[in-house]
Formats: sequence, structure tokens, C-alpha cells
Amino acid sequence: MAVAIAPPSALLTVPGVRLATAAARVKAHAAAADAESPRDDLTLIDLAPGSTVAGVFTQSHFAAPPVQLCRELLAAGQSVRGLVINSGNANAATGPAGRSNALSVCSAAARALGIGEPEAAAVGLPPVLPFSTGVIGEHLPVARMTTALDGLSKKLAPDRWDAAARAIMTTDTVPKAASTQVDLAGVQVTLTGMAKGSGMIEPNMATMLAFIACDAAVAAPVLQQVCERVAERSFNRVTVDGDTSTNDSFVLIATGAAEAPPIEDADAPELEPLEQALTALAVKLAQDIARDGEGATRFVTINVSGATDDDACLAVARTLAISPLLKTAIFAGDPNWGRLCMAIGRAPVAIDPDAVEVYLASTAGRVCVARAGMVADEYLEADAAAVMAEPELTIDVKVGECPTRQTVWTCDYSYEYVKINAEYRT
Repeated sequence: MAVAIAPPSALLTVPGVRLATAAARVKAHAAAADAESPRDDLTLIDLAPGSTVAGVFTQSHFAAPPVQLCRELLAAGQSVRGLVINSGNANAATGPAGRSNALSVCSAAARALGIGEPEAAAVGLPPVLPFSTGVIGEHLPVARMTTALDGLSKKLAPDRWDAAARAIMTTDTVPKAASTQVDLAGVQVTLTGMAKGSGMIEPNMATMLAFIACDAAVAAPVLQQVCERVAERSFNRVTVDGDTSTNDSFVLIATGAAEAPPIEDADAPELEPLEQALTALAVKLAQDIARDGEGATRFVTINVSGATDDDACLAVARTLAISPLLKTAIFAGDPNWGRLCMAIGRAPVAIDPDAVEVYLASTAGRVCVARAGMVADEYLEADAAAVMAEPELTIDVKVGECPTRQTVWTCDYSYEYVKINAEYRT
């Protein structure tokens, strides 16, 4: 039921990145389906020596062992030579065994990548970042995963982005990936990224799982700063249901394979165009997540302006975006403007109702719903209903006169959202 999103096409290879996927039957019950043809659910990514990697991760107190290992490896400043990603099992709330299992999978991935002991010894961890997504509270099927990884070294290829985007899916209905290029000092630099996410979406740092690689050369500290800024402008602006995952991870990779000048500090002239391209790509992936929200029938952009600062604008926008009453009204195409005022009024910021203006807009037109805290004099419910009948909707809220503005992307709540989550483990 994705809203105006198609499977990716024309994905570009990123020099220095190779990918491979396999069916390891990671999800519980999948092993019993031997007679069926299982879909790929395990991804191995090989990074060229010298690549730099940055990441931001969930702020959940139940952060999964893979997240903890990623943090440790990146904090130690150790070079990263690969990524291993599984869907179907989050390996979260699994205690010491979860960490041990994640390490075993990383070691198997390192062997498949031909990484020797000297490269793995710096902090006592294999130089491979692990990522898991799926059911919480179940242990990884390590034997099946390591067996699958053993056969992936010969399948690694630079043009496997589409397969990888499909392999990391859980309840997603469409793989999410995109490519772009940017000119840096006369050199064409390629960026390709992929993401997964459809439910349990309220990032508190970045998103579900997202990976973007480029062939620019960027020093690790600079890449980390860029990663945090890009996440804040893209993945931290999308929500489906207000729930933050235990496994949210967003990773940037710079292989350095392009002949563009290396970006070694924040003053490098090439940094701004690269960051702009990374942000645009991340925004596209973030919006795709909202468009493919579980059971989504409408994609919604919420703009809030005029609050005392950007954080206040964002707080109002988030409150609207996660309101179940508003989201169900959007699903019904019901211009119940009282639900808009209700959500605005419960935002955790100071608001003067007399300063509030609310507009609904789509390809069917633009309607002023409320002004000065009351229904607008010119408001006609039939006009608002026509606007809300479209699959893409914009809600514009003005709460004051300050020159501030923030945007959040979300979707509606449909009957299908309940069905998907009621049957999630089956």
C-alpha cells in the first residue's frame, strides 16, 4: 500500500564497495520452510581498505548488541572493512548471548571477506559492523548465518545494491534505494544509498537501518560530523507510529576511490556540495520510509513555522505527526479540523491559540482551516474534504511570527497497520 513509491532503478555502483546477499532463514519459523524458496535475508558488504565510516544509532535504553558493537568499533577509531546485515531478527533484548552471537557473525563475515587477524586485533573486535532488524527478544540462528556467509565471498559484486535493498526489508513492501552524483573539483563522485523501515518508526538519532556510500575521500572525524547533520535533516524528520526501534542505525561510508581532493577538515571547499548531495539522498530515503509506512494510504508533509525557535516548531510538527486521532482522520479523508487544533494544543511548547493558522493543501488546492484559534470564516468542509482525498497531503501550521520553520514527514493510520502488527510474528 505504499504511496507513490516505486522499486529503485538505475542504481549506480560506488567504487570501493561490493555487496552480496543470501537466504539464511534468519527469522524464527523460516527454517521449517525448507520446501519453500526463501528470500534473501543476509547481506555482506565489502569495503576497500582505507574507507572511512561514520554512524549514528538509536538512543533506546534497549539498544541491541549489534548497535553496541558498532558504537564500540567506531569509538575506538578502528578501520572498518565490512558490514553484515540481517533481517528477520533484531537480536535485541538478548543479553550476553546476543553479543556473543553478533560477534560470531562478525567473525564469519570477516573470514568471508578475507580479513586477517592483524586487522581484527586493534580493539579485540573484527573490523565488521553488524546490523540486525526484525523480531525483538529472539536469538540469532548463528549456524545458519555463518554457513550462508561462507558462500558469499565469491558472490560479492559492485552492482548488488538492489538485491541488498531487498534483503534488508522486513515489513517493507518496496525496497528503498537511490543514487546520485556530485561534482567535486571537477571530479564526478557517486553516491548510492539504501534504507529499510515501515513500522516502529520514530527515530531518535537516525533511522531504522540506512546506509549511504560515496567514493569521496573524507576524514573520519569530518564524516562523523556530516553523518550527524545529515541524520538530523532527514531521518530525524520522519515518523510512522511514534515508536523508536532498538536497532536504529544510519551509516555513511566514504571509500576514497574517486580522484577528488580529500576532505580532511570542515573548511574544505568540497565539503558543502558533498554534504548537500548526501542530505538530498537521505531525505529521499527518509520520505520513502514514510510513503511505505505500514498500511499507509497517504503521505503527509507537516510544516510548522513561527515558533520561538526551531526546536519548538519541530515539537509541534512531531506532535501532529504521531497523533493517532489525526492520523486516522487522514486515513478517512475526514477534515476534522478539531483534531488538528487538539494536537497543536498538546505540543510541549508554549502556544498562543490566537496566533495559530492552519492550512491543508494537496493537488486539489489549498484551504485555510483555522485562523486566530478558530475555524476560518471562509472555510468550507467540502473544499477541505477534496484536499484530503488526495494521496499526498500537506499540513501547514503557523504558530507565531518568528522566522522559524521545521518539517516532518509521516503517513496515515489504516486498518492494515493494525493487521500487520497484530500478525507481525506469524
